[in-house]
Amino acid sequence: MADDNDKSDSSGLESLRRYVPLSIWAVVILVALAIPFKIIGYGYLPVDDALRHAAKAVSGKSWSQILVLNDVYKIDHEFGWNLLLEKIHLWTNCDAEKLVLFSVVGLFLLISWSAMACLKRPEAWLAMLALVSMASGLLSRLCLGRPFLLSMAVLMVILLMWQRHGQSPPKWRAVLWMTSLITLAVFFHGVWYLWALPVAAFFIAQQFRWCFMLALSWMLATVLGAALTGHPVEYICEALQVALRAMGMHETQSTLVTELRPSGGDVFMVLLLGGMIVLRQLAKFEATPLHRNPALWLAVLGWVMGCETDRFWDDWGAPALMVLLACDLQSFFEMRFAPDSLKRFGLVCGLALTAYVVTTNDVNSRWSSTLKTQYLSVAEHPELEGWMPDKGGIFYSADMTLFYQTFYKNPDGDWRYILGFESTFMPMEDFNVYHSVMWNNGDGKAYAPWVRKMRPQDRLVVRGVGTGQPDIPGLDWYYGVSGVWLGRVPQTNSSLALKIPAASAVTNSPASTK
Repeated sequence: MADDNDKSDSSGLESLRRYVPLSIWAVVILVALAIPFKIIGYGYLPVDDALRHAAKAVSGKSWSQILVLNDVYKIDHEFGWNLLLEKIHLWTNCDAEKLVLFSVVGLFLLISWSAMACLKRPEAWLAMLALVSMASGLLSRLCLGRPFLLSMAVLMVILLMWQRHGQSPPKWRAVLWMTSLITLAVFFHGVWYLWALPVAAFFIAQQFRWCFMLALSWMLATVLGAALTGHPVEYICEALQVALRAMGMHETQSTLVTELRPSGGDVFMVLLLGGMIVLRQLAKFEATPLHRNPALWLAVLGWVMGCETDRFWDDWGAPALMVLLACDLQSFFEMRFAPDSLKRFGLVCGLALTAYVVTTNDVNSRWSSTLKTQYLSVAEHPELEGWMPDKGGIFYSADMTLFYQTFYKNPDGDWRYILGFESTFMPMEDFNVYHSVMWNNGDGKAYAPWVRKMRPQDRLVVRGVGTGQPDIPGLDWYYGVSGVWLGRVPQTNSSLALKIPAASAVTNSPASTK
């Protein structure tokens, strides 16, 4: 039963009680708004895909004009998100940096505000956010400004709506709103196939009617989301093919991008789950048994599968656990505080301050570290004139961060990148070179096939240690920025044969022997 002990307050304070619910909503909404703005105020920028999405929108180019692609890649598997940013750029004429900041702030608010709208006690979201921020690094993923956050928001809304209405059989209108939401997720993000995970979670939780409704919504939404791109069949096939190639073409997990590698299990989030179970026992509030809760099973599935590929946990398991925590905290607050209680308002103010401080503090320079980044840009570093790729050139590199950073600062650069945001998009011969470089821990001899086919307009860019010139013969080298070296075909004595070691001088990776 809610705590009404403050009914005996003075009549002056008593008259304020009617404003408590509205004031609480104002506080939590403003705090959710203040958090991302404080973070970007440090100079924070994401380090990966948000940069290339913004740069693509500003460039107005297709991926085939930006990257050297193989014949398999046909259509953008994040069609909707890139289209949205392109339209925003055309409407507002904003540059790549403003598009990145829009992505970071907008997607963080989408998750926070949509989740709060599904809760009776929105302060539960702030309490959960503070706990998760102290227990893990998941907050940084909420600030990456990438379209997977839209899918995460849709997932959370579906789970939260089940928490509110799961005790009664679902009505057919549930298919309409779930289909609409998942359609947006498929159109903007593209990974339609991973919605099988929440469907499986509802099935394991024995919520069979909801499982059927969600499965039906998923199938309809996949077709509708793909149809919105104008290439329904290609869009569906492309997304699945990208995933299969990204995971299947690497012989070892060490050459995968970081988020596709094993996670090893998020122990601290498991401890939070244990604390939640203890809270349930001590508080004895009414709640759906955990074994009948699909959010729990999705968290379990995500955690187990995340031990193989981290994104199963980060994008599906962790959000489900966040929903569990928020809902149980909400139940606890409902037991202890009446909706219009002044004590509740005091609690919310404390939670708001705590959540703001915990999420925005710059511990270990987590938000300001990107201020130190130096970019390969003639506009910022005129001394690079002549060392960036020339018109029609190719930017050779085995370092994906160099693609993100360079494309972000040079969206109008008249060259293409051999390595973009996914290594399996490269032509097979170039993928083998990249794989060999990774397999041999960046050994200079592994770059030999690229050096042999470089033209005068091409550049090989590598990140060295200190100021030591890369041990890659056959090129002229220039020390660019932040340990980055740029190599080009010698412009003098071009008639001399380049003495370049054969590729066999390095250990062949399994991929290159196929």
